[in-house]
Amino acid sequence: MAPESKALTTRVTSGSPYQLDQYQTLKASSALLKHISSESDRKAAASSTKNLLRAATDTSDQNDVLDVEPVWLSLTTKKHIVDKRRLKPGKIPLPHSLNQSSTTIICLISCDPQRQVKDTIAHPSFPTDLSTRITKVIGLSKLKARYQSFESRRQLLNDHDVFLADDRVITMLPKVLGKIFYQSPKKPVPVSLEPYRQITTSGKRVTPKAADDKKKSIAPPLQVAKEIEKTINCALVHLSPSNNTSVRVGYSSFTAQQIADNVEAVVAGLVEKFIPQGWRNIRAVNIKGPNTMALPIWLADELWVDEGDVLEKEEERAKGLTSVARQGGKKRKKRAVDIVADGDEGRAPKRERGKEASNGERKRKRGVEDTDLSTEMRERREKLREQKKLDKAEIQGWEKGKEKSATTA
Repeated sequence: MAPESKALTTRVTSGSPYQLDQYQTLKASSALLKHISSESDRKAAASSTKNLLRAATDTSDQNDVLDVEPVWLSLTTKKHIVDKRRLKPGKIPLPHSLNQSSTTIICLISCDPQRQVKDTIAHPSFPTDLSTRITKVIGLSKLKARYQSFESRRQLLNDHDVFLADDRVITMLPKVLGKIFYQSPKKPVPVSLEPYRQITTSGKRVTPKAADDKKKSIAPPLQVAKEIEKTINCALVHLSPSNNTSVRVGYSSFTAQQIADNVEAVVAGLVEKFIPQGWRNIRAVNIKGPNTMALPIWLADELWVDEGDVLEKEEERAKGLTSVARQGGKKRKKRAVDIVADGDEGRAPKRERGKEASNGERKRKRGVEDTDLSTEMRERREKLREQKKLDKAEIQGWEKGKEKSATTA
């Protein structure tokens, strides 16, 4: 008797089926965090060496633990979301920030000149708890001049936890920073440092310009602080030409409810901003750790987006026959056009006649070569026969002479 199949996920009992079940999300988050914790304890017990860093941070804040593992939301779509890789990540606000630790070190890459941004962060109205976390502000020109070698860029990457960049220079950074940055999880995140647009008397929105035309306009300190806080509290979406997208939604130090809240916020943001056709294009939603299996949260019942994507067998067969007939008709038509273009409908085109003539000449040469070869072989056979006759006569004469000498003796 075949075993009964059990559903991997649960659906909401009321409303649209295209939404997450809160109970299923919380259940998967609890199971994943429990598995990560048990695996970490098992590895620590099986290890012959003691983790001094972990022992030193057991009494500190959970967010300061060094061995926490990230939790990822893996979303699979039925069709590709984008047709090319995007180096500029998208942002989705989270209810529980991934960078809420007070020890997070931030590097801000600004447009030139960098002195304007430094003065803005050093302004008395700028929040102190945020300014202490921004340990480095560097302009684009100085970034190019100081960090040309691979070792210097790697050192810059290791010295900071988060990299923010003015969205006016974010597209220039891949050539400056190289693959050491863009193959790591610390890709620069765009942040808007421009002042808000103002509405003129004519009703148009205009960005205020700086007093000096050579300088870029920078927003007031409170606005810059607000934009930076909003950016570091967002989840980053890196889109690529595939049907799978992974977004970091938390850490193993989070609670199950925090993970569930972030998952719901990220899924809602992806459906609203990044996935064309919304829920109809989603195939599966899972959560996983870096070394764990994916736990399903939501699975689609259909593997297609529109009903027009599904063809019956008779329609597929008719479509295949139609394409074959069209290809055959094109070939016959091309042949007829070549014949008419040659000027004589009863004769083959010049190109074909040239091929036929060359083939005939090739066959004639081959026939001549075959005839010469057969004549040569015939002469050789005749010479071998004559040689055999001479050898046979010589042997017979030698035998007769031997018999005569024997009789006389």
